[in-house]
Amino acid sequence: MSADSLQAAAPLAFERQPHPSPVSDADRAAVLADPGFGKHFTDHMAHAVWTAAGGWGQARVEPYGPLLLDPSAAVLHYAQEVFEGMKAYRWADGSVWTFRPQANAARFARSARRLALPELPEADFLASLEALVSADEAWVPTGGETSLYLRPFMFASEAFLGVRPAATVDYLVIASPAGSYFTSGPRPVKLLVSRTYTRAAAGGTGAAKCGGNYAASLLAQQEAYAAGCDQVVFLDAAEQRWVEELGGMNVFLVTADGRLLTPELTGSILEGVTRDSILEIARDLGLQPVEQRIALDDWLAMAAGGEVTEAFACGTAAVVTPIGSFVDGGDTKPAAAEADVAGKVTEAVRSTLLDVQYGRAEDRRGWMHRLV
Repeated sequence: MSADSLQAAAPLAFERQPHPSPVSDADRAAVLADPGFGKHFTDHMAHAVWTAAGGWGQARVEPYGPLLLDPSAAVLHYAQEVFEGMKAYRWADGSVWTFRPQANAARFARSARRLALPELPEADFLASLEALVSADEAWVPTGGETSLYLRPFMFASEAFLGVRPAATVDYLVIASPAGSYFTSGPRPVKLLVSRTYTRAAAGGTGAAKCGGNYAASLLAQQEAYAAGCDQVVFLDAAEQRWVEELGGMNVFLVTADGRLLTPELTGSILEGVTRDSILEIARDLGLQPVEQRIALDDWLAMAAGGEVTEAFACGTAAVVTPIGSFVDGGDTKPAAAEADVAGKVTEAVRSTLLDVQYGRAEDRRGWMHRLV
């Protein structure tokens, strides 16, 4: 029987290795009172190792801490790595759930395939989340829009400088308590249109969630900050005409005739789980979901003419963020007719998703997965 067949039959069992000196209850409470984002980490991490000879194994939940890497580890030289981002939510009854982890597992596998990394079976992906959150349940915050951010990732750890797929790969999940993304409600963001840099190109890694895509966006993001903007919007690499996505978020437009437009997936756009979820719930909100290419000039003209009434971006961290305006070539232009506040549709989309994620509304699509 092949290693893949064994994996399909029996998910990895993550052995727990308790932390010898976990964070005290008092110190953890202080962190959870004001966690911020990505600044503090739980006591443990999930870890498994893949080898070309033996497949996946060595699964354990171990104390959170530094990794020992050889200076010649392939990831340090050829950036062979992928990651995911998701959240664990504390419900009112004390249980802990996550949102559509099967979709994250599928994207993780697609990303791994594109980066010539081994695919982690869905059952093992889910088992790693359950094992880590079970060990560190006390770190899941309560109240408001707080959550425990989960970061699964894998990287080429083989010590070898040859240019080929690595024969040894490490997979880990780390967790970080996260506060509310918006402390006083969603506010419209300002975007800088990048005419110099592109995020990805046809045939590249745009559809994979890998660190190189984000590294390529950082210089443009710096320019956005310098221009007084919150984010950068990238256009396609071939024509510099078609809207693709922001540095880490997908884009939606609400039209006066009830359509919900988003750029179609072309292979250079990341297929966001939140994006896909919004397309599914659109009809519940009386909207017609439409995936199509969107030219920036058409967007601006439709906004100026009142045809685009609202615009928003979406992603795991902020869920839904209203877009207020663009800076393009020194000129500031409205992104929608309702540019100064979060519009009614934007608010409805956001609240619909949050109500399901936090257990305040019926999960009619079976999107939620209990972790603890």
